[in-house]
Amino acid sequence: MKAKANGINLEYSVEGNGPWLALSHSLACASSMWDEQMPLLTKRFKVLRFDTRGHGGSDAPAGAYTLEQLADDVKGLLETLGVRETHWMGLSMGGMIGQTFALKYPGILRSLVLADTSSRIPEEAQPLWAERIKVAESKGMEPLVQPTLERWFTAPYRAAQPDQMKRVGTMIRATPVAGYVGCCHAIPKLNLTARLKDIKVPALVIVGDQDAGTPPAMAQAIHENLPGSELVTIKDASHLSNIEQPAAYDAALVKFYDRIRA
Repeated sequence: MKAKANGINLEYSVEGNGPWLALSHSLACASSMWDEQMPLLTKRFKVLRFDTRGHGGSDAPAGAYTLEQLADDVKGLLETLGVRETHWMGLSMGGMIGQTFALKYPGILRSLVLADTSSRIPEEAQPLWAERIKVAESKGMEPLVQPTLERWFTAPYRAAQPDQMKRVGTMIRATPVAGYVGCCHAIPKLNLTARLKDIKVPALVIVGDQDAGTPPAMAQAIHENLPGSELVTIKDASHLSNIEQPAAYDAALVKFYDRIRA
């Protein structure tokens, strides 16, 4: 389904029953990256999945995006659907949007799961983002597929799961260049670590122990600066820990959601 939000059309779906839970995906993915978690989540929540601006079935306007703009998109979508409060789960860019949203619109999010993400992009990483923009604009998404898969999954998993590599590779390849580039302008400006103390909801921080993109030190920084948060490190997982180790990822969710419900 599509909804008008913040001046663009966003692709979304709603499944399950219970309190609302919004799922926000990684850069160069789409809402289907959460397929492994849906059987668990739809038993507990009314799950809202959406494609971020520039991704999947959502509009991909040209130009640089900002994380505030992506948070405004979510606000518009929630208003269109009549959602006054929701839990949030975001991975990588989705976690960055969640932090931005929680700070900009306090009182709407009831809890945060921040997976394989960061609260700040260091200065030394800025050239990496400039290079990704250059490659996408000059050559399209194809040259980015294999290096991205190598960052997102451990070598043993890539070797053992060719079908998953094909599935995720298809998502990367299908991401509109304008959307990828727009978000690659937004992400490097992330700098929220010092403001995390102002987020007053239960939070779970998850990270794969072999995540090279947003390594455990970044998760630790979020945990240390976000009051009352929990930190779970998932063994033998890289960046898309929800796909690489779904059983361990889901177990962390169950423990967290059981605790906050109690």
